[in-house]
Amino acid sequence: MTIEELVRDFGYKVITGSAEDLKHPVKGVYACDLLSHAMAKVNSGDLWITIHTNINVVAVASLTDAACVLIPEGIAVEPQTVERAAEKGVVILSSPSTTAQVCHEVLSMIGMKS
Repeated sequence: MTIEELVRDFGYKVITGSAEDLKHPVKGVYACDLLSHAMAKVNSGDLWITIHTNINVVAVASLTDAACVLIPEGIAVEPQTVERAAEKGVVILSSPSTTAQVCHEVLSMIGMKS
């Protein structure tokens, strides 16, 4: 499944990311708000869910090669984070849903595509 399919199927809002970036595959899901722990545990191709919106999220997503970052519960993303993510090619998505709901949605979709 691709980021683009998730956006289409679940209505996630694209905060940053080009049309080409949205074609990247999503292989898994990881939910964590402790940045140092996420840096050690997010796998390449994961959709990473966090409530953090500071610029350090971009660094962690880039270092771990996360497919994208999803900010749940409609939390606003800081402008400098949006700017840095666009510069680095990091896709940031937003959803009004809770972290648990997003995990369920994405994992259900991954299971259907396997």
